Amino acid sequence: MSFIEKIKAQAKNDIKTIVLPEAEDIRTLEATDIVLKEGYANIILIGNKEKILENAKSKGVNIENAEIIEPSTSSEYEEYANKLYELRKEKGMTEEKARELCLDPVYFGMMMVKCEKADGLVSGACHSTADTLRPALQILKTAPGTKLVSCFFVMCIPNSEYGENGTFVFADSGLNANPTAEELSEIAISSSKSFEELVGKKSQVAMLSYSTYGSAKSEMIDKVVEATKLVREKAPEIAVDGELQLDAAIVPEIAKSKAPGSKVAGKANTLIFPDLNTGNISYKLVQRLAKAEAYGPLCQGISKPVNDLSRGASASDIAGVVAITAVQAQSFKK
Repeated sequence: MSFIEKIKAQAKNDIKTIVLPEAEDIRTLEATDIVLKEGYANIILIGNKEKILENAKSKGVNIENAEIIEPSTSSEYEEYANKLYELRKEKGMTEEKARELCLDPVYFGMMMVKCEKADGLVSGACHSTADTLRPALQILKTAPGTKLVSCFFVMCIPNSEYGENGTFVFADSGLNANPTAEELSEIAISSSKSFEELVGKKSQVAMLSYSTYGSAKSEMIDKVVEATKLVREKAPEIAVDGELQLDAAIVPEIAKSKAPGSKVAGKANTLIFPDLNTGNISYKLVQRLAKAEAYGPLCQGISKPVNDLSRGASASDIAGVVAITAVQAQSFKK
């Protein structure tokens, strides 16, 4: 059973309700059809009801069992606008601006999650990462005990003996451009939790660099070394090592020569990249050349499950991220 099949099976154990605010896009409607047909989440579509139904009909997509909400005619519009104003008035929010924002499907959807009318939200097929995360941070805030929101990808590489049967978490591959050592440590801690939550196995965290155990010297390497030290201090239960080159991190034979005695080297499944250049390039390289399935960018560190999508996401990609968001929501409830 593949990673995403396991996730869908897990999502069926406790059905959650996921909001899709890009409901006028045909990919979202096709994803809704997939989710409802396979029965692993309830779906709320937000947008112009007439246009949503027209688009679905024109493409022969079945969204009959999805709930469709048009913010301007919703009975909850006034409640959400008032609540948004109260949440943000100290930051300069006016009542008029709150009413305007609540007509936006992403903001309306975030308010649904905030008010526990839904369990999570997936957006990004038609919006930038900033347009998805800004309302999430304004309305939902960061999770307790979390200092930084970051993004990761679950990479599932076919016919691979590395990682957890070819499954890895890559982070940060979508948000933080040049994290400090402190921020990199927070990304590692969050990514370890995300791997264990979604894959169900013990994370083995590699702090990646172009150096292994001091084979080169630079400020860039120093940052990774310091971040590794901070992870060990803040979360001693996490299996982490660094700095490690990629081959030393995942290939047992190379680990023996480059990092002898390491408990992580050679079996890493959670890869922490030193900056967004390396993280983003690496996930796209593996996705295209190794024909890997790439789920993300998934968000960690927000108080409720909210996930971003690549604007090139297919309907199948969206349906997969809905399943992941539902499983994350199960963990949040716990």
